[in-house]
Amino acid sequence: MQTRLAAALVASLATPAVAFASAWDIDSGHTSATFSVRHLAVSNVRGEFGKVTGAINLDDKDVAKSTVEASIDTSTINTRNTDRDTHLKSPDFFDVAKFPAITFKSKKVSKSGKHLKVTGDLSMHGVTKEVVLDVEENGVQKDPWGNTKAGFTATTKINREDFGLVWNKTLETGGVVVGKEVSITLDVEAAKKPDAAPAAK
Repeated sequence: MQTRLAAALVASLATPAVAFASAWDIDSGHTSATFSVRHLAVSNVRGEFGKVTGAINLDDKDVAKSTVEASIDTSTINTRNTDRDTHLKSPDFFDVAKFPAITFKSKKVSKSGKHLKVTGDLSMHGVTKEVVLDVEENGVQKDPWGNTKAGFTATTKINREDFGLVWNKTLETGGVVVGKEVSITLDVEAAKKPDAAPAAK
């Protein structure tokens, strides 16, 4: 999704006539969505969602025409504590029975130094807000089975209360149990779809 990535993609294609547009599927088995939030104002609790799906349409000639869509299964949340995970799935937080997915749909892609800025709508807990992802490309490789894979790391920060996740408890010594700011990291591996066959003449 940057100049280096576009060059690597071109080099990886066997045919001399290269289309500028390419389509990629997010490889759920090799992709993670992790988060970190302050706990008791003294430490950070980290968690992960286990299922991320979606698609990337990459325009190698004009990155601004590229698009990203992703969906996260909220029921797969894991913070390594069963009681906490049950609470996070409840109506106090994600309410997974009512809101089974967190989704992102890009609206704008632009270069920012060696990274990309991907602006889009993040929908969570029934609320949609615009967020900006800082995206770093991690390269392109062919796997042992001949599939072309690309890797990306995207980060952002949100205020959970902006999305209606407002549960909290006040501490006797001041502060609250759960912080408002949530740091999010997406480690994405995407698989290139086969190029479409040329139209018959």
